[in-house]
Amino acid sequence: MMRPQAIAGVSTQVERTVAVTYPSISSSWVGQLFGSILNAIPVGFGKVKLSHLLFGLPVAPFTTLLYLAQKALGDTYEVTNRSVRRWRMWLGTRSRLVVEIPLASIDEVAVEQAPGQVFFAAADLHLLAADGSTLGVLTGVVNPATFRQTILKAREARSWTDAALMQIESRQTA
Repeated sequence: MMRPQAIAGVSTQVERTVAVTYPSISSSWVGQLFGSILNAIPVGFGKVKLSHLLFGLPVAPFTTLLYLAQKALGDTYEVTNRSVRRWRMWLGTRSRLVVEIPLASIDEVAVEQAPGQVFFAAADLHLLAADGSTLGVLTGVVNPATFRQTILKAREARSWTDAALMQIESRQTA
């Protein structure tokens, strides 16, 4: 009996983490409010805007508390070799799986940036099905273009792996 050859780097039995990210404070309306305040005055010196100089120190204690609260009690987003997951955090550890979306059901990932997210270089990622319906939303993702590409490449790799495994299976039965 012939034994199928392994595909380098592919585990068919175990789910592996590809990438993990934590949303910025711009994932909440309070964080977006602070982002809007810090981008309120577009005039500045180089990349430093006047609103950064005027409002940066006064809002710093509030944004720091929001950041710490979010790290302790917020969400985390994980891309695996099979799905995209949103976890709820409790005191900095994953406590509950909120949503899990299989990579095979994701057709496109749309990036939508609210005005309050510009300061934080963050945006919301909308995971879309083939019919255009929204499967889930990852809010406040920092460097959204990079995380979007990670999801799309993981989906593509999953489909290639499934196709290769089906080909191997068809060879065994022949």
